Order: sequence, then structure tokens, then C-alpha cells
Amino acid sequence: MTTIKEPSQQENHAMLRRDVKMLGNLLGDVLYHHGGQEVLDQVEYIREMTKSLRIHPDSSTFTKLKNTIKTLEPSLRRQVIRAFAIYFHLVNIAEQNHRVRRRREYQLTSSERPQPGSISEAVMLLKEQDVPASYIHEYIHTLSLELILTAHPTEAMRRTVLEIHQRIADKLEQMDNPFLTRREKENLKETLYNEILTLWQTDELRDKKPTVMDEVSNGLFYFDETLFEVLPHIHQELEDNLVEAYPEEDWQVPNFLRFGSWIGGDRDGNPFVTPEVTWKTLEKQRKKALKKYKESVRNLMKSLSHSTNRIHVTEELLDTINKEIELLDDKQKWRVSHEVYRCKLTIMLKKLNEVGNSADGYQSAEDFLKDLMLIHDSLKSHYPEGYRLSDLRNLIRQVELFGFHLATLDIRNHSGEHEAAIHELFKRVNLTTDYASLHEEEKVALLEKVLNDPRPVLSTYEDYSASTQKIIEVFQMIKKAHKEFGPRSISVYLISMTQSASDVLEVLVLAKEAGIYRLHADGTIESNLHVAPLLETIDDLKAGPKIMKKLFNTKAYREHLAKLGNSQEIMLGYSDGSKDGGTLTANWKLYRAQQEITRVAHDYGLKLKFFHGRGGALGRGGGPLRRSILSQPQETYTAGIKITEQGEVLSSRYLLYDIAYRSLEQATSTLLQAAVQLNNPKDESNTIWENAMEEISQTSLSKYQSLVFQDPDFLSYFKEGTPLPELGKLNIGSRPMSRKGSNRFEDLRAIPWVFAWTQSRQLLPAWYAAGAGLQEFAERDDQNMELMKEMYQKWPFFRSTVDNLQMALAKADLTTAREYTNMIEDRETAKRIFSNIEKEYETTKSIILRITEQEELLDNSLSIKESIRLRNPYVDPLSFLQVEMISNYRQSNEADEELLQDILLTINGIAAGLRNTG
Repeated sequence: MTTIKEPSQQENHAMLRRDVKMLGNLLGDVLYHHGGQEVLDQVEYIREMTKSLRIHPDSSTFTKLKNTIKTLEPSLRRQVIRAFAIYFHLVNIAEQNHRVRRRREYQLTSSERPQPGSISEAVMLLKEQDVPASYIHEYIHTLSLELILTAHPTEAMRRTVLEIHQRIADKLEQMDNPFLTRREKENLKETLYNEILTLWQTDELRDKKPTVMDEVSNGLFYFDETLFEVLPHIHQELEDNLVEAYPEEDWQVPNFLRFGSWIGGDRDGNPFVTPEVTWKTLEKQRKKALKKYKESVRNLMKSLSHSTNRIHVTEELLDTINKEIELLDDKQKWRVSHEVYRCKLTIMLKKLNEVGNSADGYQSAEDFLKDLMLIHDSLKSHYPEGYRLSDLRNLIRQVELFGFHLATLDIRNHSGEHEAAIHELFKRVNLTTDYASLHEEEKVALLEKVLNDPRPVLSTYEDYSASTQKIIEVFQMIKKAHKEFGPRSISVYLISMTQSASDVLEVLVLAKEAGIYRLHADGTIESNLHVAPLLETIDDLKAGPKIMKKLFNTKAYREHLAKLGNSQEIMLGYSDGSKDGGTLTANWKLYRAQQEITRVAHDYGLKLKFFHGRGGALGRGGGPLRRSILSQPQETYTAGIKITEQGEVLSSRYLLYDIAYRSLEQATSTLLQAAVQLNNPKDESNTIWENAMEEISQTSLSKYQSLVFQDPDFLSYFKEGTPLPELGKLNIGSRPMSRKGSNRFEDLRAIPWVFAWTQSRQLLPAWYAAGAGLQEFAERDDQNMELMKEMYQKWPFFRSTVDNLQMALAKADLTTAREYTNMIEDRETAKRIFSNIEKEYETTKSIILRITEQEELLDNSLSIKESIRLRNPYVDPLSFLQVEMISNYRQSNEADEELLQDILLTINGIAAGLRNTG
């Protein structure tokens, strides 16, 4: 028997370098084929200079590099840009494949310790720490993690390009097969060359903005490729590990892990998301789910050939076949009547085909599930005890998870839209002439009065304004969707920019007018839609506890919650809070808001689910999913966690099955480890830590706002010193860059704000002002540095915050960033503000190294550190090219489309190199 030796870390890195080198050489062959030796030599010459500058900074080499870039002919320039950009895509694929390789190596070794972050490890830790099975039973039934796909920022890469990446990844993985013959290896290498050649010959930029339905298709792509299969397997993995660790227990793991979507439902600032588009989205999602189920039913028909000549089936199964056989004509019936499972599955396939088309189809996913359970129970009656019906159980779990709706679609809209509609509705029926100008107390009283009156406010005889009519149609569509697709199809309505209790009650009134919330004449209530406030700005987060207390004190709202299991969902926005107050203050205020709102809810006997609106980039609350979960207050775990998965991270997390599995396994493992933390009493020192964070946050906020809001030249520095104006030309999303088409900073969306800073290599939103807060706190008392070291070691929130800061600092590059300041017209402003940023960078880096007790940034995460180190020399040429071209483009009197396309290619390439858009 062959023993598989676990590779050392050095061997692991060697295998990754081998893959990168092979892909790089194949790309070189492609370059030579297309541009000859000249292109290959030019790319290599620029690469060698940037590598040299990283090791030995030298002014003459730097001047030579800039002159080389400046004098590139347009045709050669484009090929150089594309060469570096595609190289990053290949490196990303190689790194993903390496993650898959490492996971499989853990599974193949006979090591007693499972892979860190795995479900196996989490269950083993529960067992080792003597966590009783009774506690785990109780805990997993409160466990809930919902991951919500969003289109913004959408994937910068085209779907076509993603599919090429997927094929390259598949072939690269096959190269690891130790049983490949020499000829098979050569064939694989040839296929890889062909795919890289195809990638080179494919347009990487979209020629027009994607429509909302394009974005819907992109989101569904991941359900089709991985999620539909991965989710049931994660649940089964947990169940199997619990059975192994606690064999005396009967384990039935509930469906704790689900995916939802905003794509096609997020109306906030996107005029293209209409009720009609949302309806088409729901239809498209159902079609995808039904397609998957029909494939599974056909596969079951192949395997369930059991004959009643050999076995006995249950009477319940036979009864349903006899009752429903008339649904099929003679040609459709299964030809062998004693193969009863095939007879039943043929009927089920017919009913799936008729869903949404006729009364003969399944009216709900629950009806389909009942039929599957009939087959399951019948099979169990003639199978050995304990035998697992894997394929059937997998399908049953899929139906439980995805229903006929596939993914619950959240609807989101701006609070101002609702207020305007309510203002008009109330005015038409003389409830008040000017609702919008009422004081908050008057608004709440009037809204509660309407909610307590069964009579409608909406009149069928009135002609409402177009904007009000659109809002009415949204709620009417939700009511219709509940009937057509089931109540799980749309279960939450989110209100962006929630600033008061009336903002929430307005939505409940609009739901009442559509019949989603109903007060009957006998006083009974129906309510089928969660209304979730979105707290975004620093001021809104501070006001959050007061807003929720006001709502919980409102009788009509409490009755609405009672119909929804006394559960309230609250969304927390990371993007606008960070843009408003800096990343450190935003994260702290989000943490405090959760604690305080949880205490308020506890006083009223209510459960809370916090929905974390995190971006993909560090400046918008991004970072590893595992770290995001760990950084929340412990008391919020048991109510369930909901987190956005932004468009830009989807391909890196869910394009490949093994990567998707690993990402979701780590999230599950983290939730299980939280069970141990919740079993332990809260450390008294947390109060000291929280007081320290409050002090640090106040200083940081002051520092941040002194630059962003109080420096009159800052906005010019930002707009001129980054590619912000050009980003709007990169067709990566259907939503406009700013609210209301405004040029004001307040209306600029957080996505382009972060994207532009990332491109200029400053990454300012991800770290700026944190150092000022941490440094001043350290100087205030000799003991404070030791306190922060203790906080870093023992407090997951602080550790997560500091580790995200050091990752941002490591990705930032102020040497390259200085080049972007050359695009700023006022040289004194450029020098003054950049000096401020540079000084704060050094302060932040210094204090982070002291807190973490490291020699260099990311010494505690060597794989990420190495990845950034290797990528930087290849990102640099794209940055230098971008600065040169943007300067020329902005100075030109005529629009140069060819130059603009090259600028956009550098934006795409830098995003791939840094693995971040916004």
C-alpha cells in the first residue's frame, strides 16, 4: 500500500511556483505567437525593471522605466497592458488550485489533526472540550447563516472570461494526477496553451453596461456551477462528523446555511430594477431550480429500478401512483408497471414540467418534497437498517434549501421613496396635507392609526404620480409573488437610510395597502413580510437603539413581529459608515450598535438577526468570511447571521467546487467554535477593552473627518488623483455611480469611492486615521500598549480589525501612489495632502507592528504576505501606464477612444492584481 507523505510548506510553495511558472511560460508562447520577439522582449524588459526597483530603488532605473512606458507605441502598449493583466488572472487561478491541492492533501494524509478551519476540526474541538451533546443539539437548531449575493460591485470580468478561467482551473487540477502518462500530460499542457490563447483573443471588457437581467444570469451561474451541490454536502459533512464524535446520539442537522440574493430586487438608486424585472428574476430563479430537480429525478429513474416482483413497497406510495396516473397519457407512462419507483418518478417529472403552467403541476415545493419523502420511506422499508440513500437524501436537502424559488430575493429601497409615497397617499384621503413636514412623534402616531384601521388608504379611483405608482406596484408585486412562488421567494423588505421609526412604519403601511399585512375586522392580524431597517451612517448607528426601542413600543408593530415569530432583522451598512467616519470608527460603531440593540430587543423578549452589508474590499468591511463572523459580539451569534457576498468575491469563492466547499466549511466551523465561546462566561476585562476602543475611535474619527470633510481641497485631490472619472466608463454594473446623478461627495456611492482609492494604490478608506487613534491611546498611558496587545490576543473583534488594517497597509503602496499625485493640477495641494496620508501611513504601520509584535506586516499570514510581495512588481507597470495615459486623456481636447480602452484595461488588470475592485 502506497503511503502519501504530507508535503512540507516549502514543498507546497514549490508546487505553486511550478504552476505559476508553467502558466507564465505558456503566456509567453502566446505573446510570441501574436507579437513576436518584440512584444515578449518589451514585457520582459519592463518586468525586470519593476522587479529591480522593488529590491533596489534607484532613480536612474525609475527614470528609464517611465521613459520606456511613455514612448510605447499604442499597439505595443495595449499588448503590454494585456500581458500583465492576463498574467494576474493566471496567477489567481494557480493560487486557487493550490488551495484545492492543500485541502486534498489534508484529506489524504493519516494525520490525527484535521485541516484547520474544517468542520472535522470544529467537531473534534467540541468533543475535546467536553461540550455536551445536549448543548450542541440545542445550539445547532439556533444556528443560521445566510449569505446574500449582490450585484454591486459586480464582477469586473465578463462571464465568457470566467468560463475560460474555469476551464483553465480544471485542466490545471488534472495536472496533479500522479497516474498521468507522458502523453496525457502533454495533451493537458497543449489544452492549457489553447485556453490561454483563447483568453488572449477574447475581449475582456464589456462593450456596454450589463442589464439587471445580465446580472441575474451571472448570479445564477454560481448556483448552477457549485452552490446547488455544495450546500447539501456541507450539511451532510456536519451530520457525519457529529455521528462519529457522538455515536450514541440521533443527529438530524437542520438547514442552517442558505443563500439569498439582492440581484433583481435591489431598487435603491437603480432605476432599472422595476417590478417587472423583479418578477422576471423570480421566474428565472424558479426555472433554474426546476431544471436542477428534473435532472435529479431523471438520474433517480436510472438507479431506482426496483421491482415489486422482488420487493414490497409502502401502500402510501402505491396509493399516490394510482391516484395520479391519469395525469399521464399512454406514451408518457412508464412502460414496466411493477417498477413502481420509476412509475412514481415519471409522474413527478410531469408535475415538475407543469409548475407555473397548469393545475396539474406541483403547487408548491412542499408538495414535491412530500413525494420524495414517500419514496424515501418506502425504500427504507426494504433496505438494510442504517443504509444511506445518498442521492435521494441529497435531493431532499436541496428541495428543503432551495424550494422552487432557489434563493430568497430581498427587496431594498430608499426611505425617501416611501415617505414621498405616503405623503401623497395621505394627502389624497385628507389624513394630512403635508405628511413630510410632520414631527417624528406626529408621523408615528398617524402611521399607527392607519395600521390600526382595517380600511384601506389606497384608492382605486385616484391617479397617483409615477413615482408613487411605482412604489405601490412594488408591494403589489410582492403580494403576487407570495402566491405564485411562495412566501419564501420574498421575505424581507430593506429600507436604506433608515433614520427614524417612521421610516419603518411607512413600509408596513404600504404592505397593508397591498394586503401583505392585514388587520381584520375581528382584530386578528396577518403579516408575511419582514421589514428591516438599514443603519448606515455613523449618526444612524448611534441612533439605532433609540429607533428600535420606539418601534418595539409601538403596539401595531409589536403585533406584526408576533406574527413573524417575534423576530426582527436589522441590516448594518459597512460601506457608508466607513466613508462617513473611517474604517476603524465605523467598525467600532457597528459593534456597539449590535450590543445595544441586542439589549433593547432582550428587554422586549425579541430575537434579532443582524444582516452585515459587507463589501468585498477592506474599505467596505471586506476580508475573509471566517474573520467577519468571528468579529461580531458573542451575544449576536445565536440569533443568526446574514452577510452580503459582493459580486467581486463570487468568482474567487464560488467558481470552483472545492473552493466553494472550503469557504463554506470555514464559515460553518467558525459558527461551531462560537458554541464553545458562548459556553464560557464573558470576560470582565471586556468592559476595559470596550472603553479603550471608544477612546481610540473618537480620536480616529476626528482625524478622518479633519481630512475628508474639513479640508477644502480634499475632494479635488481625490477626483483628480484617482481614476474616479474614468471608472464610470468601465461597464461592470447596471447601477449608476452616484445617487441622483449628483457630483456631491455625500451622494457618491461607497463602491467607486473605494475602487478609485484601490486603483491609486493608496487604499485610504481601508486604513486611514486608524493609526492616529491607536497611537494617541498608546501615548496616553504607559499601560495602554500592553492593554492593546492583550486585546489583540484575546478579543476576536480587535484582532480582526488589526489584521484587516495590516492587510490593507500591505496592499497599499505609497511609492507608486505618489505617481498618481502628478495628475493633480494644484501641486501644493497634492504635496500637502499626500504628505498627510504618507505620515499617517507610517504611524499606522508602526503602531500595528508594535501591537502585533511582528517584524513586518503580515508575518502572521505568510501566504498572503508572499502573494502580495510577488504580485507588486507586476502591478507597478500597470499603475505607471495608467497614470501616463489618464494624464494624456484628460489633457486631450478630443475624446480618444483607443486611449480610454487602454486605461480601462489597466483598471481591470490592477483589480485582478490586487484582487479587489470596490
